[in-house]
Parts: sequence; C-alpha cells; structure tokens
Amino acid sequence: MTLRAGVLGLGVMGRHHSRVLNSLPGVEFVGVYDPAETVPEFIEGKPVVRELEAFLDKSLDYCVVATPTVYHLEVGRVLAERGIHALIEKPVASDAESSRELVTLFAAAGLVGGVGHIERYNPALQSMRTRIEDGLLGEIYQIATRRQGPFPGRIADVGVIKDLGTHDIDLTAWVSQQSYVTVNARTAFRSGREHEDMVVAIATLSRGTIATHTVNWLTPFKERTTIVTGANGALVADTLTADLTYFENGLVQSSWPGVATFRGVSEGDVTRFALSKKEPLRTEHETFRDAVLSGDTSGIVTLEQGMAAVITAEKLVADGLTHRLN
Repeated sequence: MTLRAGVLGLGVMGRHHSRVLNSLPGVEFVGVYDPAETVPEFIEGKPVVRELEAFLDKSLDYCVVATPTVYHLEVGRVLAERGIHALIEKPVASDAESSRELVTLFAAAGLVGGVGHIERYNPALQSMRTRIEDGLLGEIYQIATRRQGPFPGRIADVGVIKDLGTHDIDLTAWVSQQSYVTVNARTAFRSGREHEDMVVAIATLSRGTIATHTVNWLTPFKERTTIVTGANGALVADTLTADLTYFENGLVQSSWPGVATFRGVSEGDVTRFALSKKEPLRTEHETFRDAVLSGDTSGIVTLEQGMAAVITAEKLVADGLTHRLN
C-alpha cells in the first residue's frame, strides 16, 4: 500500500521533511501547504498550496506538521477532524493544555499521532539505549546533556527550553526509561527577547538518577553531547557526529597507600563503537510510515510522550522565572 503524505509549513524543517518524503519508499509525496507569499510555488517538484482545506482535499493519509508551534493545536484539530494521521514537529504544542487536547483528539479519532523528537533516531543515542538496556553501565547514576549553539533566526514563539530543551528532556527519559520527578532551573534572557535563551537545569528521575541539562542559543559553536554515567563506566554520545564512546571503569589496583584509600573509580579502557550512520530524519519517517500502516506505535514518539516533555519544560520555565534577578 502506498501512503499519500504532505507537509504543513515550508520553513527549514518543512523543507527537510519534503526532501525525505519525496524519496521515501511506500509514500507518495503530494506537496506542501504554506500560506506565505514568500515561499516558492513548488518544492521537490510538487506544488505549494496556499489554502489548507484545498490541500487536505488531496486524499492525504498523513501529514507532517512543521508550522510554528503556536499553530500546532489548530492544525492538529483540523487533521483529526479529517481523519488524517500526523507527525507533529516538537514541541508537540505551545503548552501542556494544548498538548493534552491533541492527545485527546487523536485518540478519539483512532489516529496515529507522533512527535518529531528526532534525537531518538540518532544512531549514537539508539546504540546508547540498547547498550544500557543490555546492562553495559549497570545502575545509572547520572545523565548530563549539553546542547549549545548560536541563535536560530527561525524561532520566534518559544524559548530555548521548549525549542531545544525538549530534545534533552525526551531523550533522557527515553534512554534511561525513567520519568522526571523533580526539576529546578536557572534561566537567562540575554538577547532582548521575551523568552529565555539560556538554561541550566537539574532534575531527579524516577529511579534516583540525577540529570543535568545545559542549553542555550548564546554559544558561538554547536555542541550536542549526552553523557550517561553508571556503576561500570560512562557512555558519551556526540549527536552532531553520531559517535558513541565507552569509558570503562578501571580494574587496575593502586599500591600507593594515599591513593588506594580513595574508594572511587579509576580510568579504564576506552572504546569508540563503530556504528552504522543513517540520517535520523529518514529513520524517523520510516518508523512513522510503518506505524501508520501497522498501527504499532511502539517505535515512534507518541503524543503522550511529547506532552510529557512539554509538561517538564513548563516546570523548568516556571522554576527559572522564580529565580530571575532581572
């Protein structure tokens, strides 16, 4: 069966989604909806339609929602009413209430709803989760993420926590298979916008793991790092390069009395895993396509999971504001 799919919104991510859909086996890419006069008339050889209802009349099986976040609920409601499955870019909605409404709408309509938390499909993080499940690290003590870089001009309606921080919230919960219990945050507003552009967050997860997130739009270089430390060592994932490295606790015993009395860990072997590196966005689309065909949503980021990330993000935003000095 060939599925007919389209994209709503022709920003940066909309263009990437269009590219992948146009070459995805089992999918016929129909085109894009975007009302802006500044976008081209065609993308990937397919038309850009200015009217939403006219676009949805094209017998679509599913759509990718790549509009600004503030429109996700409005567009999602229309898709649910039309019986069209949806892959919604993250964050799933602007706030927790809107996220819950999307969950309810798609569940009531019996539709597959997914969220574009693309980091889950990064080869380094997928390998990390598998190795953690296999017991490589033993008990997980700490997860630390760093997601820093310059300000992206495409973002106007949310702060760095909901735009970028939701990536780390979702991947941390997914990699560890734990939920967030407590969160604290310190935020900064350095670029003259109404939303925060920097956050340092600390959290406790449901099995006692400590999590820290450093996220900002104010660093003149890109960094995307996830470090998981456990009883047996640490896994370090660089999602920019899709590299995964294992730092094993050392087994060498010290005969120096002053050092030997310290009951901690020492440096051991370092292993950089050889991974098959496939574009995460393509993997995300293949997984969502298969979910629409089979009804099995175990491989996608569900609307409920997207909502959980937004709820945690809102708690971080609120806590950050309570400690704001200016």
